[in-house]
Amino acid sequence: MTELPPGKLRNEVLREVVFPNLGVEDPQLIYGPREGFDSAVLEYDANHYLIVATDPTLGVPEETFGFFTYHFAASDVAVFGARPRWLVVDLLFPEGTSKELLSRTMREINAECRKYGSTIIGGHTGVYPSVREPTATTTAMGIVRKDELRLPLAEPGDRIVVTAKVGLEFAVSSAYFREGELRKFLSFREIEILRKLYRLETVVPDALVARPFVRGMHDATEGGLTALHEIADNSGLGFRVYAERLHLNPLVRKVLNFYGLEPWSVSSSGTLIAITPPENVNSLIEELHKNGIMAFELGEFTGEKERILVENGEEREFPGFETDPYVRLYGERKE
Repeated sequence: MTELPPGKLRNEVLREVVFPNLGVEDPQLIYGPREGFDSAVLEYDANHYLIVATDPTLGVPEETFGFFTYHFAASDVAVFGARPRWLVVDLLFPEGTSKELLSRTMREINAECRKYGSTIIGGHTGVYPSVREPTATTTAMGIVRKDELRLPLAEPGDRIVVTAKVGLEFAVSSAYFREGELRKFLSFREIEILRKLYRLETVVPDALVARPFVRGMHDATEGGLTALHEIADNSGLGFRVYAERLHLNPLVRKVLNFYGLEPWSVSSSGTLIAITPPENVNSLIEELHKNGIMAFELGEFTGEKERILVENGEEREFPGFETDPYVRLYGERKE
């Protein structure tokens, strides 16, 4: 018996087990399950596509549960160029859950829906003895004009523009789940600041601002910036990343240094990877900055197959996705 590792399924397992078992073919499905594609694209009408994405929410602090129930799936719709319009939300709670928690969760989801013009059109709610912690599954949908569809694909020479939230997901989660350790090098105030930064863990506003300037987009979730490998694989390209261009929040840097982690493969939900033609780079970064979103150019896609990290004047292979430190953090939290 082969035991699956924790975290999202590796691509080889998807290819071997999941992708061969997807039911009948449907001519309205333009882009279905595929490595590096977090949304499906369906024919809607002569001029539009329907974008559909689904994501779970679990293992997050209770005060963030409603926020992430909206944003995890909504972010995947936004990076394909669509505004999240419709949501189907399943909320499952353990025995002993209070009505107040349900009420707070719904108010938080409602606030995000109103902020981005989204409507909850259905779902399921319930309390079950087999559920150990609040858990949600959200399916988000949106409509995009066919000429405005954004796919996570690149062409040689495209620049890699990244919003400055790399490693934030891991650092914020550490502030909630490993406070005792963080107090060795962070003040109480710094930990509280980190906790409040969870509201930056979304690419919905980033993607809606960036879409006129980009060829494609991706949310750097589990595995962080190793998502560049998926973009390169699907595009038949390589890439070069320059370490000195990376902008890290100073508190995030402290957390990663404490745990001895590089920033490249750490969970970074809310970090937008924008695939941008060279002529659009300055306009993209300027527009993001005007909207209060820090961003920077990290590298470029190349016609060669190599995936290079340039650091301290030396070149090495860009790290791949093996294990995400966030998965270990989540597992230790449950013990």
